[in-house]
Amino acid sequence: MKNRKKLTLLQKRSLMGYLFIAPWFVGFLVFYVRSIFQTGQFALSELTMDTVGGGYQLTFVGLENFRYALFAHASFKQVLTTSVVNMLIDVPLITFFSLFMAMLLNKKFPGRGLVRAIFFLPIILASGAISEAMEMSATVMNGGISNQAAETAASAGQTIAFSVDYLINMFTSLGLPASLLDYIIEAVARINDIIAASGVQIILFIAALQSIPGSMYEVAKIEGATGYETFWKVTFPMVMPHIITCVVYTIVDSFTESEVVDLAYKTAFDEFNYGLSSVFSLVSTVIACIILVVICGAIQKRTFYYN
Repeated sequence: MKNRKKLTLLQKRSLMGYLFIAPWFVGFLVFYVRSIFQTGQFALSELTMDTVGGGYQLTFVGLENFRYALFAHASFKQVLTTSVVNMLIDVPLITFFSLFMAMLLNKKFPGRGLVRAIFFLPIILASGAISEAMEMSATVMNGGISNQAAETAASAGQTIAFSVDYLINMFTSLGLPASLLDYIIEAVARINDIIAASGVQIILFIAALQSIPGSMYEVAKIEGATGYETFWKVTFPMVMPHIITCVVYTIVDSFTESEVVDLAYKTAFDEFNYGLSSVFSLVSTVIACIILVVICGAIQKRTFYYN
């Protein structure tokens, strides 16, 4: 009996990777591909609901829905541009904030588990049932505590605005570029959204930091490397593969929560224009895929994989 050829370590790891993504791949073929095909049909057709016999009828209209969405619709291009710009601003902020918080939460200190849970809490609170409950609570409170809080926030906002203007003038006088100041202002204005959107990324980065061999830090310490040098020479290169994962998750999450999705939903279920809604979904999906390919390709060239 001939000896069977044994798999190499690299082949075994590749096989494990394929087995890991197999359930997702099967689900993609069974469910998602069919949805994409149906969305393409709707985008190229005018859908008419059959209120008597049920179901719907499709009338082929070609690229008319695309032409209307891109050249005649009142708000689609503006909403899409705003969503893309917000995503390009949020992705680097969320990624580096998550890495920074993961480095802090990876250290040993009393109550570390509780602090980690607090940073993941916004993900739980963002679920549908809890969000609706919080909205109902806010509605009930209107006219009471919420009004008082709004007045307090308004009065505090005037003081904050004055302070921000003072700081902007100070940094401008120091010669900082206007584009950098605009980015910093946008980042400060989005700090609440950044924290709320960083829960999953923080967990991924904590897992990445815990997978770095301690011997590498020991070697860096023996060689006399500072904390700054250790971060850029050891920590950052070792977490680069996980940065790609976090960037992909952040981009997809940003688009699923964007105004484009809301516009497509309202167009389909409020205006019953399923063809135009399908165009909105397809265009935003294609743009998201292009952004993913460009950004991940740029990061991939500078990524180090530790075996």
